[in-house]
Amino acid sequence: MIVTTTNAIEGRPVQEYLGLVNAQCIIGANMFKDIFAGLRDLVGGRSKTYEGVIEEAKNDALRELQDKARSLGANAIIGVDLDFETVGASGSMLMVIATGTAVRLS
Repeated sequence: MIVTTTNAIEGRPVQEYLGLVNAQCIIGANMFKDIFAGLRDLVGGRSKTYEGVIEEAKNDALRELQDKARSLGANAIIGVDLDFETVGASGSMLMVIATGTAVRLS
């Protein structure tokens, strides 16, 4: 399935618009990840731990988005937007929301 942030795919005109699809994923980082990420904050540099959590949440949301589009008979999702938010009492959980338009391309 083609998944793109653009509103058109060159050489593949939209045959039918099937509707808006969305998916959410909320994922928490565990206490040990929080401790190691806190240490990384003190010494500087990138936090591979949190980068991994973000990547996992993004992939889960996109996979669910594709499943929903397939159930509508789509072979592509255009205009995909990803939003990332922290949630929870201490902001220890990450929410990823994926939205797009399910379409059937010719």
